[in-house]
Amino acid sequence: MAQQNNYTEDNIRSLDWKEHIQLRPGMYIGKLGDGSTMDDGIYILLKEVIDNSIDEYVMGHGKQITVTVSDGLVTVSDNGRGIPLGKVVDCVSKINTGGKYDSKAFKKSVGLNGVGTKAVNALSEHFLVQSVREGEVKRASFENGNLIDDAPIMTSSHSNGTTIEFRPNTTIFKDYAYRMEYIEQMLWNYAYLNAGLKLKFNGKTLVSKKGLLDLLTKKVDVTELRYPIVHLLGEDIEVAISHGQQYGEHYYSFVNGQNTTQGGTHLNAFRESLVGVIRNFYNKSFDAKDIRASVIAAIAVKVEEPVFESQTKTKLGSQTIGPDGPTLRTFVNDFLSARLDNFLHKNPEVAQAILKRILQSERERKEIAGIKKLANQRAKKANLHNKKLRDCRIHLNDTSKKSENVRESSMVFITEGDSASGSITKARNVQTQAVFSLRGKPLNCYGLTKKVVYENEEFNLLQHALNIEDGLDGLRYNKVIIATDADVDGMHIRLLLLTFFLQFFPDLVRAGHLYILETPLFRVRDKKQTFYCYSEKEKQEAIAKLRGKAETTRFKGLGEISPNEFKDFINEEIKLEPVMLQESTSIEKLLGYFMGKNTPVRQNFIIDNLRVEKDIEAELAS
Repeated sequence: MAQQNNYTEDNIRSLDWKEHIQLRPGMYIGKLGDGSTMDDGIYILLKEVIDNSIDEYVMGHGKQITVTVSDGLVTVSDNGRGIPLGKVVDCVSKINTGGKYDSKAFKKSVGLNGVGTKAVNALSEHFLVQSVREGEVKRASFENGNLIDDAPIMTSSHSNGTTIEFRPNTTIFKDYAYRMEYIEQMLWNYAYLNAGLKLKFNGKTLVSKKGLLDLLTKKVDVTELRYPIVHLLGEDIEVAISHGQQYGEHYYSFVNGQNTTQGGTHLNAFRESLVGVIRNFYNKSFDAKDIRASVIAAIAVKVEEPVFESQTKTKLGSQTIGPDGPTLRTFVNDFLSARLDNFLHKNPEVAQAILKRILQSERERKEIAGIKKLANQRAKKANLHNKKLRDCRIHLNDTSKKSENVRESSMVFITEGDSASGSITKARNVQTQAVFSLRGKPLNCYGLTKKVVYENEEFNLLQHALNIEDGLDGLRYNKVIIATDADVDGMHIRLLLLTFFLQFFPDLVRAGHLYILETPLFRVRDKKQTFYCYSEKEKQEAIAKLRGKAETTRFKGLGEISPNEFKDFINEEIKLEPVMLQESTSIEKLLGYFMGKNTPVRQNFIIDNLRVEKDIEAELAS
């Protein structure tokens, strides 16, 4: 007889606002993370607070925002109108409460869901809000979303504005740390999209006068561009365009000041419209890939009541620019058809440079067409018969059956040799972690054309395993992890792989998908305790804890670490170092320095920065 389940009123539970956010934080801020990637939750918390101050500026109130981050404590202050004093507590603690529901006041706001600061409050162990309006101030403080101090309204001599201070909850965001470079990049984006706004970050002032023109000028080496940046500005739309020397396409896209890192309908409309305008101008049916090859561009649009595909607002889903406006496709196409076409007619030298780049891309594409076909056939056959790729069970191309959180957790380890790949394969989570095994050292591809990607079996199989041949849209793994030994050979292989990705797939790096796996260098243990150490300093500290009576093992290769031990290093506590490019980094100059023929210069750098073991020991002793 089947067991009878008691299902009564006692089984029904209602969560209050903060409990729901704390129980399901991913619904409000996406993934949690530890601060190692730009879309981790602690940066979303900061962004949600800044967005409110940005909206005040857009509405014409306040010209400065001050952000301070120190030891995990974040403070954001603006000189806008200030939250109405009688609603200060409600605005940060009651869902569906906020001024953004008044579409007249915030017609083109960053967000209209009334959740932002509530999520920050609920996910912070300390949260303080202060609002100053017309000589009066109201303060309130919370702990884990619980109101602990509701101060009365008092007189104040301070200027109007809102200040919010918070510290993320360490039980939710474990071992988190803010990376200052990520925050500065976020703030620069706000500056570019709000010309004239002054942002102060830990004492540094950020301001832009020329918007997206400044953005592209700072993010690329202008000496490598084929022609000066084309800057077009219209009502509710701004565009900056050029072509560089790199492979692939690179875009910066924004909606209402929000950096839509995953693009969306506005970026799709831009890419499509760019092809149409170029074809019409030259009266040639160029291949779309040849037109967009090496393009670098930024687009920002303003949309009424934008619809995003997630709470973190990284991909626009809106089809129109407003309830009564045209489609985004029509809006963007009309703008480019008029403004870009007119610009090209007035600037024939730019038109000639674009044509030259398109024809070069066309020649290169036709040159490798035959090789590419044979390479694809070999890759297809290899996928059936070899064991280079030990795939995970998630097939990310079938996104209809997979949740966003599951796709975010997917990763592939690129290893060299049977022992290393064997250890990771046995220790991995087969659901989300894949392993790609290299055979020997990869080719140094610096200075070579993309033809080599198809001619070289290792490179060809790797690009097919990742599914990045035609861009990042089909990328099968959210994290591509270089996992090499901690010795000279391992470092060389790492450098060769970095060269491969930077040379031919720079978009993968810029989009934050490439990482280096950090594994322990030492194991220090006695009969009761074991410490895994990632540096000489950690090793000495572990030895001291065990009072000098310890067995010390130096791991020279990944294959020396048993699968049972390896599980501890690639599970939820995995240590990854993101491969980051500074905004002004020139990939060509970077690769030329490390992989080119400037041997004396590179040799002097190594000698000047070399630290031998005795230096380290002396430092520890002191």
